[in-house]
Parts: sequence; structure tokens; C-alpha cells
Amino acid sequence: MLIRDVRPWGGPASDVVIEEGRIAAIRPHDESVPLGAGDVEGRGRLLLPSFSDVHVHLDSSRIGLPFREHTGSPGVWGMMMNDRRNWRSTDVPHADIVAGTLERMIARGTTRVRSYAQVDVDCKLEKFDSVMAAKEKFAGRAEVQIMTFPQAGILLEEGTVDYLEESLKQGADVMGGIDPSQLDRDPVKHLDIVFGLAEKYQVEIDIHLHEPGNLGVFSTELVLERVRALGMQGKVTMSHAYELGGVNEATSRRLIDEFAELDIAMASVAPAARNQLSLVDLVSSGVRFGLGEDGQRDYWSPYGNCDLLDRTWQLAFTNNFRRDEHIEMCLAIATMGGASIMSHSSPRLTGVQDRPGTAVGDRADLLLVDGETPTSAVMDRGTDRTVLHDGRVVADGLRVLAH
Repeated sequence: MLIRDVRPWGGPASDVVIEEGRIAAIRPHDESVPLGAGDVEGRGRLLLPSFSDVHVHLDSSRIGLPFREHTGSPGVWGMMMNDRRNWRSTDVPHADIVAGTLERMIARGTTRVRSYAQVDVDCKLEKFDSVMAAKEKFAGRAEVQIMTFPQAGILLEEGTVDYLEESLKQGADVMGGIDPSQLDRDPVKHLDIVFGLAEKYQVEIDIHLHEPGNLGVFSTELVLERVRALGMQGKVTMSHAYELGGVNEATSRRLIDEFAELDIAMASVAPAARNQLSLVDLVSSGVRFGLGEDGQRDYWSPYGNCDLLDRTWQLAFTNNFRRDEHIEMCLAIATMGGASIMSHSSPRLTGVQDRPGTAVGDRADLLLVDGETPTSAVMDRGTDRTVLHDGRVVADGLRVLAH
């Protein structure tokens, strides 16, 4: 396949050759070279890596349903109970909602997805099954990892552990944990179960951490101890963790250094939170950092539209970035930063200036999008998009193509 007249990361106009799912050559654009069957006309658009959403709750989505008033109460438990009361109250089958959400994400340029699948005594494996079905439906158009996720905690309701283990037996890729101190109020037992199941089924771990200040640092330190003791470097992600930078500067610096040393990744949904660890310091230190949309217009929040380019804008905005290098860094995080969490065959960002994903030899998971520069693309969020996965066009004009 030839992709003609594109600008990798905003560079010179180029013609890009794709072979066997990878970028085989990048040449200066030659207007005289004809397009063959299956080739792509770039029309001067930007060429970027496709997006990697590494923190999304496909299982709770209301994308495609009528907009509704938000009725959730504050706090994890209150929001979770609101979801329990309402998620079945629709005429549209749950699996169809999940699949439609994933399809919309692919159409807008996301080809790598790590999705939560809530598992508890209420929904049992029903939500997990819906996410698994969506993964299978769009196999070949997106790479999807599924995290079995104890949204209601692990210890509060008898039987939860059995359902979590069954989901791992059925193919969950990641073991989830959540607020081990604040929600379950027994961090040692909570983490015993999380790390024990991860080790038993040889999967990675993702800890959902909403805990404030010193409590969040305490839970994080327990995770760090276990990573060291069990040799699980490179297999743990801390999601949210938006209070870890609010204790003091020395603690922030120590955590960043330990995350880099133990290869502990972080995933953010770009919240408007003041006490986050410095994004620039994290990336400069080599910490794997990815972006996600969290819920998609669900019972937790009215936000989310399946477009990670919008969330990239939010990441830049909530960090008060204005310089092009920092806004482009947000794009690198939203694309290859998340890819490096899903697979270590994608290297972590090496610093603020790193712009990976469009060089010869790279996997051809690519996005063509209109924009003068990468920064302007984030500001304007154009809709003239063509999406490739494994060297094949899977979406064009915000529509997923037939398999």
C-alpha cells in the first residue's frame, strides 16, 4: 500500500509505503507517482500514530442512547449504586451498546483499547461478556485488552472473588484493583487477592486509585513493595492517582523515580485536578504514561464522546500547556504512550520531544487527520480522518469500513 502526500508528525510532504503491516519506506512526495488499487490519497494531511485508549469503561457506556439527566451521588460507592439501579433500563441490548461505542472509537482513530469490564455480584459476568463480544466483533480493526474490574470492591460483597477468577479463566487480560484502603478498608487483603490472581493467571495489574493525599501515597507504597518483592516490574499500571503530587515535592520526586525504576505505568483521563504528579517530569523520567476517556456518557458522568483527539485537547488544557512541544507531547501520550502500556514492544517515550510511531519499521497503526501542525490538529480536532490498523484501512470519514 502507498499512502501518498502525508506529513508524518507535521514534517515534509511524504509518500509512505506499507508492507506486511509495517512502514517499509518514507520518501519525499512525488506527484507523478500514480495511486493504485488500495492506495490512500493523503491530500497533505498529517500522519500520526493511531490513538491508544488505555482507560475506558466500554461496559458502562450510553453512547447511542438518548441523553439523560445525571443522577449519580458523590463518591465511588454512590456512583456505582446509581449505575446498578439504571444500567439495565434500556430496550437496547447491552452488548449492542458496547459494540457501538467501540465502533465509534475506531472510526475516530483509536485502534488500541484497554477497557474495564465490571465484575461483581450484581452484573456477574454480563458486562464482561459484552466487552468480550465487542472485542471479537472488531478483531482485525482494533486491538482490545479487557480488564476484569471490581468496581464495587473485592471484599465488600461475598462472591466477588469467584466471579473475578472466572473472568480470568475466560480470557481477561488484566486484573483490576480499586482504592484498597478507602473502599475495601483492608489494603493488605485487597492487594493479596489482586496480585495473587494476577500471578496465578499470568496477567498484568491496573489499580484504580482515587484516594486522597497521604492515603493515596500509602496505598501506592504498598503496591511498590509488592512489585519489588514479586519481580513484577513492567506489569503494573496506576490509573487516575491524581492526588499523588499533593503531599510534598520530595514525595512527588521519589514516586516518579520509583515508577521509572520499577517500570510502573500511569493512565490518566485528564481530570481538572490540582495535585497530580507533573506530566512533564513523568515523561522526562521515562515513566510509561497513557490517556483514556474513562466513561462514555454513562451513569457516572455525561462526558465522553469516543474521540481521543478531544481528550488530548483536554489533557493539554488541564495541564495549562501552551507551547507546541508540550501539546505535541500530549499527542505522543495519547498515541504511543498508551501503546507502550499495552505492549512493551512499543518503547516508552524517551522525553518531552519524542515523537514515535511513524518511522520505517514501525507498525502501521496510523491516523491521517487534517491540520496545519500537530498542535493545530489538537486545537481544531478536524473530522477528515482515515484510520489504519496493521497496515489496512479500517475507517474513513468517521465510518468503520466493512471487514
